[in-house]
Amino acid sequence: MTSIIAVILQLYSFAIIIRVLSSWINIDRSNNFLNQAMTFIYDITEPVLAPVRNALPPTAGMDFSPLIVLLLISVIERLLF
Repeated sequence: MTSIIAVILQLYSFAIIIRVLSSWINIDRSNNFLNQAMTFIYDITEPVLAPVRNALPPTAGMDFSPLIVLLLISVIERLLF
């Protein structure tokens, strides 16, 4: 059971990293598969990132919510495993 949780946390971390990297590069939205994949990644990460983003004070236009969530995932992994 714990290995399943570890895999889920790792996959979620990768989804957040992909989301962050995709915000730095220009993604071809005409590619239907890529567009659907990015929509899926945004759909699964936004429910966790939005409350963290809303709780953080504005900081020079930078969004630190992915960093905070990745740190929280790391803490959860260390506590569980």
